[in-house]
Amino acid sequence: MEKSPEAFRTISEVANELDVPQHVLRFWEGKFSAVKPMKRGGGRRYYRPQDIELLRGIRQLLYGEGYTIRGVQKILRDQGIKQVCEIGSGAVSHSSAAETPVVHGAEVSTLSQDDLSAAAESAGLNDEQMRLLQASLFELSEIKKTLDEAEE
Repeated sequence: MEKSPEAFRTISEVANELDVPQHVLRFWEGKFSAVKPMKRGGGRRYYRPQDIELLRGIRQLLYGEGYTIRGVQKILRDQGIKQVCEIGSGAVSHSSAAETPVVHGAEVSTLSQDDLSAAAESAGLNDEQMRLLQASLFELSEIKKTLDEAEE
């Protein structure tokens, strides 16, 4: 018997649906404060449909678009849960609307996705290489921000 789309799901059901191990879901719960499944007696987790959409968005950002944990935390903080849920539902692609940090020596600026795509195309990068480059550039900008804050 199939569950209703509005029914709560157990951690094993969500893990199977998202194709991630259960421990990853528990790890994400600790890293992303927005992930808050209901907990019943004995600590059993029950995920609402909106929890699953959020997790689907987190999964897409991490595994599909190459973002780091810190990168996804920043997206959640800056753009909100709704945006990440829409990414999870496929209603919007984060990379198509985002600006990507670019490092020039010690300076970090941003390029529009179109500008970065054009540069990558002229360099002969494929989609996977492009995603890795974007993730690396974002991580570098986060490191620079941390270093700048430490200097203050």
